[in-house]
Amino acid sequence: MKTKLLVLAAGLLLSLNAFAISLHDAKSQGLVGEQTNGYLGIVKTSPDASALAKQVNAKRKAHYDNIAKKNGISITEVAKMAAEKAMKATKKGLYIQTKSGKWIKK
Repeated sequence: MKTKLLVLAAGLLLSLNAFAISLHDAKSQGLVGEQTNGYLGIVKTSPDASALAKQVNAKRKAHYDNIAKKNGISITEVAKMAAEKAMKATKKGLYIQTKSGKWIKK
């Protein structure tokens, strides 16, 4: 009985992961975009987009923190530089945020 429950639980976890959206897909579908603060923002609210943004932003924050510590600068400065690079790297037709907070297609 325990084994069957374990297998069922593992299967459910795998099936939930199969429905999770990729960053590329979320951007292509206009669900998320690059914000001026260096983090991913929600353009169109959806549970998948929110979960993805939370996950991506946590990884970005940890990465920015490491860079900031190594270079003796603030995490805010690192995030700002990352935002500029991300905006430039964003492909045409995907969303970026303006300084006023408005979402526009690049």
